[in-house]
Amino acid sequence: MAQTLQEYADWLSNRDDLIWPVAPALETPKATPFLKPLRRISAVTFSIYGTLLHIADGALLLDHQQQLRIQIALDKTIKEFNMWNSMSRKPGAPWEYMLSQYRTLLEDQQMASNVAKGEKPEINSAAIWKQLIERLQKNEYTFDESFYGNLDDFSLKVAYFFHSSMQGISPMPAALETLCQLSQQGKKLALFADAQPFTLVQLLRGLSSQGTLPPLSELFTQECFCFSYREEVRKPSASLYEKLLSRFKQLEISPEEILHVGSRIHDDLAVARQLGMKTALFAGDSLSIQASKEEVRNPDSKPDRLITDLSQLAEILD
Repeated sequence: MAQTLQEYADWLSNRDDLIWPVAPALETPKATPFLKPLRRISAVTFSIYGTLLHIADGALLLDHQQQLRIQIALDKTIKEFNMWNSMSRKPGAPWEYMLSQYRTLLEDQQMASNVAKGEKPEINSAAIWKQLIERLQKNEYTFDESFYGNLDDFSLKVAYFFHSSMQGISPMPAALETLCQLSQQGKKLALFADAQPFTLVQLLRGLSSQGTLPPLSELFTQECFCFSYREEVRKPSASLYEKLLSRFKQLEISPEEILHVGSRIHDDLAVARQLGMKTALFAGDSLSIQASKEEVRNPDSKPDRLITDLSQLAEILD
């Protein structure tokens, strides 16, 4: 039977022939936390990258400006999945040819996206790799379906491998402990994030490295999850927030009862605030935080609370 993405990720981590990039040492910005208790909060939503996960560059990237980083990631991917024999023999290194095709498909998806005016389209990384693999199949490329699954499953695993080879990731300090504490307090927890199809696996692997991970259904209110790749738009698209709020409305939870936690004000927390949600700025990672003094002070965008450590959420909401 083909492996799930979670099983595949675990299998990769147990191999001793692969070297993965690591997230840089966590550096915290200078910030003074504001921890006044917040009352009547029934639910807490989290961004993932830069909030629950510490990631190199501060955000998940589909492409990288540092040529060496994407060169290494593509070169490893081509070799891992034996793609070279089905690639066109053009001058230059294999990764250069693959990068040209990859970037062209990225641009094509961005141009072809059909979203409302003012919305920001999301690109599905697995869909990009599916198109690349389909091109390889025209040159007799094959893969082990008994291990990887069908084309969609395989494309997802290739996307996971590629991104894991490009950006190091680690869990934020106290992430699992905080989630468990908030859940025990009776808060409904949900993930509301710019994400890719492999993001949840990255998060769960990170959390499990901090201790015993409870069943997903016990820790999170999964029916309220809202991921950009599923909705095909990313933050700060208003429709993404409206879909999140509609899911909580079905649980009879109003916007003012929801606390959203993230590291960016302009294109995340400010929108949540405008729609009636409470907000907490996570200032625990210098790489990911996007918050100017003006945004912090502006009544229309300033967060309701400022935390420098995730564990402070339990204090605010206890």
